[in-house]
Amino acid sequence: MALELRQNLKLAQKLVMTPQLRQAIKLLQLGRLELTEALQAEIEQNPMLEEAPALQEQAANPEALNAEENLVQNEAAITDRVKGDDPATVAEINWEDYTNSFDTDLSFAHEAPPADTPSQFDFISATPGLTSFLQWQLTHLDLNEQDADLTRFIICNLDGHGFLEATIEDICTYGNCSQEEAEGCLRIVQSLDPAGVAARDIRESLLLQLDRLDYYDTLPYQIVEQHMNLLQARNYAQIAREIGTPLKKVMEAVAVIQELTPYPGNEYSNEQTNYVVPDVYVYKIDGEFVIQLNDDGLPQLQLSSEYQQLLKKKGGLNAESRGYLRENKRNAEWFIKSIEQRQRTIYRVMESLLKFQRDFFETGPAAMKPLILRDVAEDIGMHESTVSRVTSNKYVHCPQGIYELKYFFSTAVPNADGDAVAAEAIKTRIRQLISNENPAKPLSDNKISELLAKENMHVARRTVAKYREQMKILPVKHRRHND
Repeated sequence: MALELRQNLKLAQKLVMTPQLRQAIKLLQLGRLELTEALQAEIEQNPMLEEAPALQEQAANPEALNAEENLVQNEAAITDRVKGDDPATVAEINWEDYTNSFDTDLSFAHEAPPADTPSQFDFISATPGLTSFLQWQLTHLDLNEQDADLTRFIICNLDGHGFLEATIEDICTYGNCSQEEAEGCLRIVQSLDPAGVAARDIRESLLLQLDRLDYYDTLPYQIVEQHMNLLQARNYAQIAREIGTPLKKVMEAVAVIQELTPYPGNEYSNEQTNYVVPDVYVYKIDGEFVIQLNDDGLPQLQLSSEYQQLLKKKGGLNAESRGYLRENKRNAEWFIKSIEQRQRTIYRVMESLLKFQRDFFETGPAAMKPLILRDVAEDIGMHESTVSRVTSNKYVHCPQGIYELKYFFSTAVPNADGDAVAAEAIKTRIRQLISNENPAKPLSDNKISELLAKENMHVARRTVAKYREQMKILPVKHRRHND
């Protein structure tokens, strides 16, 4: 058969990922903070988009209220507001009134300051951390040039816990010095506050702190130096036997050690804490649960009335400008529609989760039921991938606390009756058993498995160990207290 070129007509259906569809999918999976940044970026890029004035500003400004009414009449798309009270708005600040107004001579004259006068923003300070605190202490020491350089190198190689990540060989290589000189500079840094800083591990950090407290060559120092493994395992009886001292003395020494700080650098951390802001609230009012989307902090978008009037005027714009505004208008309308669709989807998913996990919202995690993405997807008539995107990085505030929407999906563990128990309910029960155990005789994984079996939750010992590790609960040897 000879090879030849032919032209054929073929009719087929396929999914085309348009830029608008990609944008809608991207907005759907964004978290709250990322969504706020995306809204601000779109407002800056698209001239047809602007932030709608708050209701309080509209009431105070009748002209703005009339403009809003005209905008609705002109079919301008505005994002739906969440039911409830709107948050108080902050007036726009003109920072030009504050910048470059610093007068170094503290003069009360009204003349303009020189152009090279420092701004007030030049004096905004940053939160000092461990490195700056240690370097500040070094400025009070009389060090030669080599020691100052080596100590700065040591300080810059400390991790967030205050432990030294570099070795003595690294210090020698950097400073081209001997091992004695490197160790001497390390002892200088270890003599600074906080006590225990620049240690190589927890054991050395505790020893440095005990030495600073004049506990050198005492029972607490001996326990940390020679029996650190037994101390971590809380095997105080074995420590007493090996040292040859009464258990009571060992417990007194352990009490001294427990007052120390294993990670001395943590209290000087300058990391900022980011708190979770829920995307949706669930309230219980008169025995019924009410869902409310959280729209605080999100700009309410609308189409620009001024640019829309320009488009309506004939001959006011050239063809290129008119085409540019029309294209941005279509993009703005699609963007607003995507935001509205995102909010509606979150509401519908939360409504479905509330239906499936109502017992959780009533009593707590122990009543969690098995649930998968397919159950919610079939309930609201959407694809599983859509539900997965909606529940990622989205949080709900309910009477039980703040939870990620992914939390409500739990695998099923069959019991003897053929029914299924949610894995999260089993984890909650394991956590309760361990919190109520006798500290002198903590429950082993095998014992927890037997107790769960009596409650009709047949879970293997390996599964108990896996759940315990996921909840960051220590094994039995580290939970034992011989008080």
